[in-house]
Amino acid sequence: MTGIKQTPLYASHVRAGARMVEFAGWSMPLNYGSQLDEHHAVRGRAGAFDVSHMTIVDVSGADAERYLRYVFANDVGRLQVGKDGHCQALYSCMLREDGGVLDDLIVYRLAKSEYRVVVNAATREKDLDWLVGLSGGYSLEILERPDLAMIAVQGPHARELVAVAYENEGALLALQAFWAFRDDDALIARTGYTGEDGFEIILPADRAEELWAALQSLDITACGLGARDTLRLEAGLNLYGLDMDETVSPLECGLRWTVRMKSERDFIGRDALEGQLANGVSLQQSGLILKGKGVLRAGYVVRTAEGEGVVSSGTFSPTLARSIALARIPVGSSGECEVIIRDRANEARIVTPPFVRNGQIKIEH
Repeated sequence: MTGIKQTPLYASHVRAGARMVEFAGWSMPLNYGSQLDEHHAVRGRAGAFDVSHMTIVDVSGADAERYLRYVFANDVGRLQVGKDGHCQALYSCMLREDGGVLDDLIVYRLAKSEYRVVVNAATREKDLDWLVGLSGGYSLEILERPDLAMIAVQGPHARELVAVAYENEGALLALQAFWAFRDDDALIARTGYTGEDGFEIILPADRAEELWAALQSLDITACGLGARDTLRLEAGLNLYGLDMDETVSPLECGLRWTVRMKSERDFIGRDALEGQLANGVSLQQSGLILKGKGVLRAGYVVRTAEGEGVVSSGTFSPTLARSIALARIPVGSSGECEVIIRDRANEARIVTPPFVRNGQIKIEH
């Protein structure tokens, strides 16, 4: 794996016998033996993920709010800065002028003129070029933070287990969704990508191994990218590069809720989205459940009564014990459909995601 980057936890993964794979230029654990066991551990108790490959960028300065309100489709002006180390976060897309999704991200408002943005590893270079390229004329600083690591702990018991590792246990347990708490040099946020409760923790890279070891001592299961993907798909959460990209607008991939258009605020892509709404959006994101055997995969053609669409991402769901998928299909599609697998039509049902949230199956299967 010459030339591939390693997270601060690489040695810990290797010692634990993880199966390492290349992902977005990083050597990452796919699993530690059983992807299925890791998936069920998160749904049933708690699992920990090394997500230090994600790109962390700090944006600060007098014009930081004005700049980010223009660059992001969601409105960072709504974010509050709480007292005693608390700060608020939101999920947003970063759009092109034509409404295509450059990336999806989470932004935290650390202070009045200080923000932290977490974007995808696979889009790092593109995102940084875009952000810096738009910063001219603004009084601000854009600083990538490779000195930081990121660990996600997810599951119904994740918060209570993580809280015991910190002195501010009460503050962490009281933390509301999409709020974060600054504990010395760590940012502990009640966010995640699995459909379960939990925290995402951003901390100095040289402290990552210490925290990882502490989590293992609490019998929190180490989990790899494989379980992370099946968990996020069960939760109906998009993956950039599959469920959306620069050719897809948030109106077509289930992310309309992330676009804030109620105010007069101008943002990149607004005109294109308004035009799309005026002319009528032709595609919708829906969930699919395969009725028979097989596994739904990205790129499979979907035939509905309203016309054809395509599977954007699919997998076998450990919780439902059948294959599920997200798909972009014609607006108004519902009920039964067919998915073409190896030139054969397979019966499937159109549903509204999520499939699973907070350990509960949300759809009839």
